[in-house]
Amino acid sequence: MIELENVSVRFEGRRVLQDLNLALTEKRIGVIGLNGSGKSTFARLLNGLQLPTEGAVTVGGMDTAKSGKDVRRQVGFVFQNPENQIVYPIVREDLAFGLKNLGLAKADIPVQVERALERFRLQHLIDRRTHELSGGEKQMIALIGVAVMNPRLIVMDEPTTLLDLRNKRRLMQAVSDMEQSVVMITHDLDLLSAFDRVLCFHEGRLFDDGAPEAVIARYQQVCEEC
Repeated sequence: MIELENVSVRFEGRRVLQDLNLALTEKRIGVIGLNGSGKSTFARLLNGLQLPTEGAVTVGGMDTAKSGKDVRRQVGFVFQNPENQIVYPIVREDLAFGLKNLGLAKADIPVQVERALERFRLQHLIDRRTHELSGGEKQMIALIGVAVMNPRLIVMDEPTTLLDLRNKRRLMQAVSDMEQSVVMITHDLDLLSAFDRVLCFHEGRLFDDGAPEAVIARYQQVCEEC
């Protein structure tokens, strides 16, 4: 479970998030809101990339401000732009990087990399140069690079923004098949119909929280009024 207790975040004296009290337990949680509403800041709170100015965020009882490294082993993060995550020139090397940091036995790393690619039906990419991959392939490799480390939860910050329809469907199928819990920040409302819960942020506050259909309908009303 991830809990946020009386959480606020300030940047240069300006509150970008305020008074959050949440418990995140569902398998699939969507996060929506207008640009600048605080979605990405919220996402980064969940694994300690952003620390609260006030209040506390805990993951399985661990405070992100005190146990950041342990928290990030439990909560993986997929950035909107995969270029921010892919660091090695060959796919197998890039996927092996995180496993080395986990201290996995050297002989086990290639096996885990191959299994991860097979699970997402992308084993044909194992020896490809990462800079030659398509945008969709890069986003999938960024996701696999997080999933291969076997976190309990994966946070995805607008992962479909750079994808065409085919690759968007491929990524969402991968998300559907994953064992891990997922929190996804997105502007693509159609992706959230099968999610368990949707959070809507507006002007730095949690504006709505509930079942996808109801929350999305109220969010669309807000958009029409803005």
